[in-house]
Amino acid sequence: MGLVVGVDIGNSTTEACAADVAADGTVIYLAAALGRTTGVKGTTENVAGVADVVRRALAAAGPVAGRDPAGLHAVLVNEATPVISGLAMETISETIITESTMIGHNPDTPGGVGLGVGTTVAFSDLPACAPGGEVVCVVGAGVDFEDAAAGINAATARGVHVTGVIVRADDANLIANRLDRPAPVVDEVTLVDRVPLGMRAAVEVAEAGRTIKTLSDCYGIATVFRLDPEQTRMIAPVARALVGNRSAVVVRTPAGDVTGRRIPAGTLSLIGETVKRTVEVDAGADEIMAALRRVRPLADAVGEPGTHVGGMLARVRDTMARLTATPADAVRIQDVLAADTFVPQRVTGGLAGEFALENAVALAAMVRTTRGPMELLAARLRAELGADVLIGGVEADMALLGALTTPGAGLPLAILDLGGGSTDAALATGDGLVRSVHLAGAGDLVTSLIDSELGLDDLALAEDIKRSPLAKAESFFHLRMEDGTVRFFREPLPADAFARVVVLGDTGLRPIPTRHTVEKIRQVRRSAKRRVFVVNALRALEQVAPGGAVRNIGFVVVLGGSALDFEIPDMIAEALAEFGIVSGTGNVRGAQGPRNAVATGLVASHAATRARGD
Repeated sequence: MGLVVGVDIGNSTTEACAADVAADGTVIYLAAALGRTTGVKGTTENVAGVADVVRRALAAAGPVAGRDPAGLHAVLVNEATPVISGLAMETISETIITESTMIGHNPDTPGGVGLGVGTTVAFSDLPACAPGGEVVCVVGAGVDFEDAAAGINAATARGVHVTGVIVRADDANLIANRLDRPAPVVDEVTLVDRVPLGMRAAVEVAEAGRTIKTLSDCYGIATVFRLDPEQTRMIAPVARALVGNRSAVVVRTPAGDVTGRRIPAGTLSLIGETVKRTVEVDAGADEIMAALRRVRPLADAVGEPGTHVGGMLARVRDTMARLTATPADAVRIQDVLAADTFVPQRVTGGLAGEFALENAVALAAMVRTTRGPMELLAARLRAELGADVLIGGVEADMALLGALTTPGAGLPLAILDLGGGSTDAALATGDGLVRSVHLAGAGDLVTSLIDSELGLDDLALAEDIKRSPLAKAESFFHLRMEDGTVRFFREPLPADAFARVVVLGDTGLRPIPTRHTVEKIRQVRRSAKRRVFVVNALRALEQVAPGGAVRNIGFVVVLGGSALDFEIPDMIAEALAEFGIVSGTGNVRGAQGPRNAVATGLVASHAATRARGD
């Protein structure tokens, strides 16, 4: 018998399978181990992570089989292809407001209700205002709320129409409740000293539970400021930035020039073995993927220099050249996945961090390198572990062998291996022919989409949202889950979770620091999964299916870390149901679930080779 360990180096995790392999090819599976991938997949940075899972698998196998870890015969590693994801902006309209200011502030408790339009006046100048004028009072730091209300009431008594109030402190309701004449009040404007004075302004506050209507509509702003059609077109990003707010202020000088600058996304050149296609990135994901289908198989992809997509692909090449010691001109893009998305872009000229959601195209690019980096990785592992290291076959082929250990699985069989950076598919028909494909885009891209579309700037939180259900803390003792059910607690929930949307992750309840509703966050999460996993599943199966027809596949086994997701397997099964395909989650060796398929397949492949005497 020979003690071997199969190792699957993934983008996020590294898995190991320890087994005894006899000369006749008989396999006794002993133990498994799972750990984080160290560094970028397929580089020498993986050595520490691989060595760790190998040692832990051997430690677990020793007591079971009475084997000495020092008797390790070989370590079998997969051909790890690196995948790097990036965002290429489809369209960025950078809103620049010259000689004017826009405040899209949305404090938790604005005061008053309604829309007020007038000229901005400092609180200290309010006594000098002439009767009959319409003013928006700007209350700076250091003014007590009672003094502010008394000063506004005195001006109102003299005939000054105070139509709105902008406040530095958190005093909106305290001021609004003391006004003799109701007016909308927006507070917590930290940069209140930068609000231009003597300019026409509009203040709007909606009722509790509602959102503003006038200042979030480009025609509403045009009405307030008497804009012409060209100015209305240019002010549209401002209106979009205010959608969903309960309060807002827009201040505009007479010059009020609003200009837009479009930063080009550029063109993407897809180079096939026999044909080349060029597509504008701002045409959207559907056009990019349609062009990709026309050039398959893809030999390389090049972005237009000086554009977003050009910069992204250049960074991918430079990163892989540095990590793998491969010349940059030897790095090739093996596959790309495009998905339409939205990216929050800060509006220049805002005083409270306003942003507008701009269309974007998310691109995942898979890098094809020479075999050299894997051979260098194998050499480092030999030195680290003191055992022979063999580079096994293609990931999808190995995953297929591992999937066949699932109880009830048989030929013909197709697998979908859903990882962090790539989606693999393979089909075995029973006649010895195996077709496989390795595609860019999986869990990491979904996390990036969730992070960007919700404006989190926190990939760890986006990962939790991707993997776990949501809830709303309606009291200190109960949550309403996203499916409408209620969950009660004996101990009070954390104070920072009250009235917030939370995600129920592996480490417990975690508040989500956004104003998005449960329904909105759920919609973003599910949409991102469909745009990546379902799209990739269908195009992967299309490429391995007989005649390119997905309908010709009878059974699909879903594997990989993403197969443990509480939604993805069902989404894929739903998408495949129209083709009459039976789809389910794998259970490798009847014990590992959808994990460990590639590592198990490496052992099975080695055993078959040994039995043949190769």
